[in-house]
Amino acid sequence: MKKIMGLDYGDRRIGVAISDAFGWTAQGVEVIERRRDEGELDRIAALVKDNEVGEIVVGLPKNMNGTIGPRGEICMEFANTLRESLSLPVHLWDERLSTVSAERTLLEADVSRKKRKQVVDKMAASLILQNYLDSKR
Repeated sequence: MKKIMGLDYGDRRIGVAISDAFGWTAQGVEVIERRRDEGELDRIAALVKDNEVGEIVVGLPKNMNGTIGPRGEICMEFANTLRESLSLPVHLWDERLSTVSAERTLLEADVSRKKRKQVVDKMAASLILQNYLDSKR
């Protein structure tokens, strides 16, 4: 069975989560710093290979009224780039408030600001992927 990768694509960082082999649970894996040379694509490709990933879910930030703004269009472009470079199915998943939810959870857990910054993207990717996995059942 192939695993599913979830990505929270941001301006500076990309949060990465990967499912278990059964597609039941999402675990945050790492945060990839975005680079000018697009080296993050190489890192994603390596993670896909190392973890036997068969499909990818990219968070699609929609406006509260359901429309897609400039940020969403950037994510759609990124999803197309992944599709072409990795030859894998790439799904877009409505991620409204996933980062806000991750921040809130970390605040409630009393995690320091510095630590929050390091894990919020990974946690947002986990939420995006977990919501996608739950919808498949």
